[in-house]
Formats: sequence, structure tokens, C-alpha cells
Amino acid sequence: MIHDLSARYRQFARWIFAPAVAVVVWGELKPSAHGPENGFDKVLHFTAYFGLAGIATVAFGRQRPAVLAATGLAAFGGAMEIVQSFVGRDAEWGDELANIAGVCAGLGAALLSVRAVEWIQHRIAARQEGQDENVR
Repeated sequence: MIHDLSARYRQFARWIFAPAVAVVVWGELKPSAHGPENGFDKVLHFTAYFGLAGIATVAFGRQRPAVLAATGLAAFGGAMEIVQSFVGRDAEWGDELANIAGVCAGLGAALLSVRAVEWIQHRIAARQEGQDENVR
């Protein structure tokens, strides 16, 4: 079971990616309940795109496809800002900058987590092989 750790980690990310995108789209297009902007919305944008980029990166598990997915997510965030202007919301450059910052941070954090899971899996497998040799 532990031998599948990184594969299960990637599979879980694939399962939750579409629902995560749906939640972000809903959050960006629903009518705004906020009053005057106080900067908190930038935190929400950063967090949403941090999560999406992290999930996408884990799902791909390799650096080049993950960077391409992150680039796509940054562009998606820009498109969502444009769409917001058609549904009664304000499109802001600051929101897109927060999206891009979240994507970059999520990509970096997830690449580290993927490497950590692979390292843990490797260490456990090496330990189990060492125990198997001692049993013989």
C-alpha cells in the first residue's frame, strides 16, 4: 500500500480538481456581498489560486506539465476577471495580480510536497527492502 503513496496522492488531486475549479468559478461570479473593498478580496483570490495551482501540480507530479498548468490557471484567472465585468462585478488588475501570486506560491509549495511524498515513499521502500534482506 505504501508503494502507491505518490500515485494515490496524484489520484486524489485529480478527483478534487474539477470541484475546486467549480467552487472558484462560483466564488468569482456570484453577486458580491461585500461593501467597499478593503483588501480582503485579494487574500481570497490568492488563496483560491494557490489551492488550484497546488492541486494541479500534485495531479501532474512533474515540473514541466505543472508549470504549463499554472500558466493556464493564471490565464484562467484573467479570463474570470473579464467575465466578472459582464455579471455585475468589478474586474480589477489587483485581483489578477493576487491570482498570479497565488498560482506561483501554490506551484512552488506543491512541487515541494510532491518531492517530499516521493522521498518518504523511497525511504519507506528502502527500509522495507533492508528488513526483507535481514529476514532471509
